[in-house]
Amino acid sequence: MTTHTPHHRADEMSIGELIGNISDDLSQLFRKEVELAKAELRQEASKAGQAAGLLGGATFAGYLAVVLLSFAAVFGLANVMDAGWAALIVAAVWAIAGAVLFVKGRGKLKTVDPVPHRTVETLKEDARWLKNPNA
Repeated sequence: MTTHTPHHRADEMSIGELIGNISDDLSQLFRKEVELAKAELRQEASKAGQAAGLLGGATFAGYLAVVLLSFAAVFGLANVMDAGWAALIVAAVWAIAGAVLFVKGRGKLKTVDPVPHRTVETLKEDARWLKNPNA
């Protein structure tokens, strides 16, 4: 009787050993695919965090700008027109600025893709192969 080492040739292996090796390989392949999916999700979460940070920063900066610059602009315009009209004009300008920041932040947020498409496609290919390995 001969003893088999883990690296013996395929023509010397039994069907059970071949199936065991295939099973091990598939198990390792699926673990790698899960690792890839996790990496893709981390990348997308990072993009979402950046978008949220931009929106938060825009909100805070907008708030400070509206409060401080509005007072200055209203006082400045009040020298040439009624203070009520001056306040209304300043408020309209800051509303437009806020809308622009919101649209930019929302656009950035739309680029976030929560589905790891590459990994999903690879897993589908693996499943198709498992169903018909000779195709």
